[in-house]
Amino acid sequence: MSTVPGAVLWTKTAGAGAARVLPDGCIDLIWGEGTGLFAAGPDTTAHLSADPPGTRFAGLRFAPGVGPAVFGLPAHELRDQRVPLEALWPGAEVRRLTERVAAAADPGAVLEALVLRRGLPRAATPWAPQVAANLAAGARVDAVAEDAGLSERQLHRRCLDAFGYGPKTLARILRLQHALRLARRGHAFAEVAACAGYADQAHLARDVRALAGVPLGELLR
Repeated sequence: MSTVPGAVLWTKTAGAGAARVLPDGCIDLIWGEGTGLFAAGPDTTAHLSADPPGTRFAGLRFAPGVGPAVFGLPAHELRDQRVPLEALWPGAEVRRLTERVAAAADPGAVLEALVLRRGLPRAATPWAPQVAANLAAGARVDAVAEDAGLSERQLHRRCLDAFGYGPKTLARILRLQHALRLARRGHAFAEVAACAGYADQAHLARDVRALAGVPLGELLR
């Protein structure tokens, strides 16, 4: 959890081999040892990150729709990218912040404090959480648009700004995350497919490979 509204704090230390970061509809603010502060995502497919073993990272993962209010630009401009923070915030400020985070015993806590000190995140797009929740629940795009008081074309444009991609892509990514949660709890793949809203187990397998780059069984290992 995090003291920053709409965010989850995470830390990790790189191990041997590449880490596979799966798309989740979120944008992250990340500090990396040796790489500094940068914004990550939203991804449309898995991102492979290869860093020297022992490299430390701390990040704030902002819920779908929150990131644009933090970074000050539409989410689609960050889609599938890793962007140095000094390209988005004033350079002198970012350099000071980077030094402060790097020198801290708890980089994550400093990262939270600097975001809160800037008055972030500002109000997220008010309709975004409900749109994401409806899509995650398997609602049809036309029904989601009607519930939001928008045409499907308007919904698509606004989703690009808020989430980085259109509602159909966001729905696929949120469904993948739901399927992974079920699979990690030990459910059989056929049951995962049925509960997560796939047509069948073959549909689940195709979507996992398309979005994650490897079969479901390999992801679980």
